[in-house]
This record gives sequence, structure tokens and C-alpha cells, in this order.
Amino acid sequence: MPLRLLHTADWHLGHVLREFDRTFEHESLIAWLLDTIERESVDAVLVAGDVFDAANPPTAAQNLWFRFLVEAWRRVPHLQVVVIGGNHDSAARLDATNPFLRAMERLHVVGGVTRVDGAPDIARLVVPLTDRDGTVRAWVAAVPFLRASETGAGSDDAVADGTRRFYADVLAAARARREPGQALVAMGHLYVAGSQISALSERKLVVGNQTAVSHDLFPDDLGYVALGHLHLAQRVGGRDNVRYSGSLLPLDLSERGYEHQVVLVDLDGPIAVARPILLPRFVEILHVPRSGEAGTQDEVLQEISLLPPRGGGPEVRRPLLQVTVSLVRPDPMLRETVESALAGKEARFARLTIETAGGGQALGDVEVRAIADLHPEEVFKAKHEKDFGTSPSDDLLVAFHELLDQVNQVER
Repeated sequence: MPLRLLHTADWHLGHVLREFDRTFEHESLIAWLLDTIERESVDAVLVAGDVFDAANPPTAAQNLWFRFLVEAWRRVPHLQVVVIGGNHDSAARLDATNPFLRAMERLHVVGGVTRVDGAPDIARLVVPLTDRDGTVRAWVAAVPFLRASETGAGSDDAVADGTRRFYADVLAAARARREPGQALVAMGHLYVAGSQISALSERKLVVGNQTAVSHDLFPDDLGYVALGHLHLAQRVGGRDNVRYSGSLLPLDLSERGYEHQVVLVDLDGPIAVARPILLPRFVEILHVPRSGEAGTQDEVLQEISLLPPRGGGPEVRRPLLQVTVSLVRPDPMLRETVESALAGKEARFARLTIETAGGGQALGDVEVRAIADLHPEEVFKAKHEKDFGTSPSDDLLVAFHELLDQVNQVER
């Protein structure tokens, strides 16, 4: 019988979208995941990074994660769960529970790279997967998000080369333990070249532009590669067994058209057969105009008038709405006009974007980048350019990211 895996990633528990809490959606998705794990007789769940949306997630998000584990093991006692840390996660927070739960031989957490005598503890990143009889059927090279200290400082090319070397070392360690008939699986949280990104919701992984590592980072002897970080579910390099599962739910209003999914993987020896399963959408994201383009004020107000009236259901189930208006000249009363038109409608007003008739954003656009939407690197670069008239060097950006990582890992 094949070993059955469920590839997931980018849960982002604790996420807030335009000030709207997502707890209801995450609770609904976790319930759906539990039903799917039980119905599909899953042997192992792979979570390829970003369990949480922030290094210091709210208590409700942590409770939801632990409730998932407890209920999953209640329903499927033999289930194994392998988790790697993502760039949003606190490695220390994820790793804190690993010694206790790993003793139960059901949860393997690799929040970050640890060191032994100054060298990366590669053996810790190699995880066995067993069938219901306890026989090892596969080995997982579980590589968490790699920070500057693991890939090396310098140019994008140097970072890419460092990433390649690190993965090669972990895969070599996994091969050394693999026996005939056993599969080799890789997990990673990174940006692989040629993949489609969601620019509005994915933070940069490394200094400068996102360093993309070629998909040939993953050799042909791998049965399956479970990737995280990019929110759009996709195959990589045309390879059916190298995939981003995508995020569990839309993490930006621009992702309303994504078909979010998880991937069911059957490993029969070294051969993998992958089958995506579409995730339900528990809260819809709407755009006015429906075309997704900007509309005139009259067109927008007409479409809003056609929205259904507010029903009697709970607030958290109501759709989120983005409105995009094209203006010839600024209108300081526009937001008030749109809010008045939405009164009594079955939608929560999440975002107003204004475009000029020429296609660019108007100066008075209420959606001009809010500080919460800016990545710290953008702020740092802007300040450096203002003060010194030049962009910061790669070495300075590496030092900045190392400091930022340290801040993000602080337990508050």
C-alpha cells in the first residue's frame, strides 16, 4: 500500500487582513483538514513553513495549532506530522515543543537550523516516515527557511550558491540513511526560479531582490518535493512532483482568484503520484467592479446597488469587498459616498483603491501604502537613500536582515 502524504504550507494562523480577523476562516479550514486527513487515510502531514503569520502569534492562533494536533491524533492515531519553520515563524517558538512531542514519535518540528560545535546539525533535518506497521518507507530532508547565517552573506549569487550547498548536504545525509525501496522527500520554504509570486502578501526572503534558486536544486531521485512560501499553488519547472501547495486561504485581497489547495501524495517506493484537492472558501472576497478593473464612480455605485442586502448570519461570514474607482480629479468625499452606498449590504468594506484616468494611482489615493504594508527592508532602504543618496550595500543589507531576524525571534 502506498504511503500517503498531505502536503500543506503557509497556514498563517493569526493572520489579519485589512484589520479583519481570520480566526473563523482558519477554524473552518482546520475542521476541513481534519475531515480530509481522516477520510483520505493520510499517513503523514507535511507543513512546509509559516504555521503562524508572525513570530509572536496571538494565543488564539497557538491554541488552534495545538487543537489541530490533538484532534488529528485522536482521529488518526498513527498520523505523523512534519513541520519546518518559515520566514514568518519564530524558530524558537516552533522548536520549543519538539522534544516533548517528538518523544511520542508523531511530530517532527524543524523550526530553524541549530548548530553542534559551530556546524549545522544536519542529522536533525533528516526525518523518517513510517507506515502503520512502523516500517520506514521514506526519508524527509526537512529544510526550514534559511537565514543569512546558513546561506552566507554577499550577493544574490552567493546566497543562491549557499542555499544549493546546504540542500545538497541535507539530501546527502538523507540518501546515506535510505535503503532500497524507500522514498526520498524534500521540504523547503524558499523561492524557486520560474514560480509565480503574490507580490502583495509575500515578504522578501533574502537581501535585495528575491534570490531565486533553480528547480534543479532538487535532483531527479527525489520522490516528492513539498515547498512553501509562495501562496499560489503550482508545479515547479513543469515537474509534477515538485510543488508549492499554496496558502490555506487568501492572504491579500488580490488573491481572490487563486484556487487554494492541498496536495495528496501517494508514495509507492520511490515513485510519487500527486493529486491536488481544492480547499473550500469560507469567506468570499468580492471586487467592484466585478471585472477586477477600475470603474467610474457611477459604474461602481451601480454595481454596489446590486449587491445582496445584509442577511442574518454572523459578521465573520460576510464577504470582504474591495472597490476600485477611476477618477479624473480627486474627490475627498469618495470614501463617504461608497460607505453610504454599502449601508445594509452583505459585504464588509475592506479596501478602496483610487486610480487616475491615466491608469496610475491618484495622489490622494486612500490606499497609498499604509505603514503596516511596508516591509522593514523597504523602510530601511528609503531611509538610507534619503540620508546618503545611495542604496545600501549587500553586506549592509545582510547585517540588517540578521538584526531583523533577531528582533523577530524575541519572545515577548
